[in-house]
Amino acid sequence: QVQLVESGGGLVQPGGSLRLSCAASGIIFSMWNMGWYRQAPGKQREWVATVSTDDRTNYADSVKGRFTISRDNAKNTVYLQMNSLKPEDTAVYYCNLPSSTVTWGQGTQVTVSS
Repeated sequence: QVQLVESGGGLVQPGGSLRLSCAASGIIFSMWNMGWYRQAPGKQREWVATVSTDDRTNYADSVKGRFTISRDNAKNTVYLQMNSLKPEDTAVYYCNLPSSTVTWGQGTQVTVSS
């Protein structure tokens, strides 16, 4: 059983920063690409960023240059550093395995508001 636990969300002013964490268990973490996704109210879940097993990264155009995805295999954790946050970044953020999507966790709420 794969378990994904997101944390680190909160309320932040536009232009602010947050660092999200996703702790994974039930997998050999280092052998899986990891991704971040988000779902805004009334919208479909969308892909945000991916980090591969060899640390290659890809980002959605909407967050490129502002967000950084990284991983710590020793801690079975993937991170999303979010800088220069905008109101349109408001969403519930989730992590998952892009190549073998498992049950979604609870996510962590990010609210960017003046």
